[in-house]
Amino acid sequence: MSRENDQPAGWTRLQMAERAALDIPDGSYVNLGIGIPELVAQFVPPGREFIYHTENGLLGMGPTPPAGQEDVELINAGKKYVSAIPGACFFHHADSFAMIRGRHIDVCVLGAMQISREGDLANWSTGEPGAIPAVGGAMDLVLGAKRILVITEHTTKSLEPKIVERCTYPLTGKRVVNAIYTNLAVIDVAPQGLAVRELAPGIDFETVQRHTGTRLLPTR
Repeated sequence: MSRENDQPAGWTRLQMAERAALDIPDGSYVNLGIGIPELVAQFVPPGREFIYHTENGLLGMGPTPPAGQEDVELINAGKKYVSAIPGACFFHHADSFAMIRGRHIDVCVLGAMQISREGDLANWSTGEPGAIPAVGGAMDLVLGAKRILVITEHTTKSLEPKIVERCTYPLTGKRVVNAIYTNLAVIDVAPQGLAVRELAPGIDFETVQRHTGTRLLPTR
């Protein structure tokens, strides 16, 4: 860490995405949110198969294509260029949400503005006057997907904790988050509280706790 109050580096965004992918079971149907979660599409652990879903109507989304090889008709819900794996299928936006609301999505990976000690998620608006609401499909996903993983930087750019005792921003869903992947640690939302499962290289528990707005349970 460069200064006493700076957040240490820990994992990069790509490493956070790769770490989250390791916890996705083989054969899962997976929806990826906008931002860091989109990077998860680049990682499928050896010996596993994931079928990535995007709510604008693609099942079988592949990684970002190399520069110059983009197809202008192949984008994800965040309007980023993607590829399609062999056997991919395309469908109407309404059918895509029927898949989500019908609980056919095994895992959803989302970003966050805040996550509470109990697994409440706020990821669509700060609630400030003039803030532009952008809930998208997040409220459907946190209720429809069977497991919710959150990838986010541990703090904001101004070093405010994103993991807090109670969310102060408008909620996307209550008690919906199962695990949190930050640049500092992997944290499970357990009945007894937030349990640190794994620390990023060079990061100790005290550093994670210092940058968190609620009490954490230490690694075993």
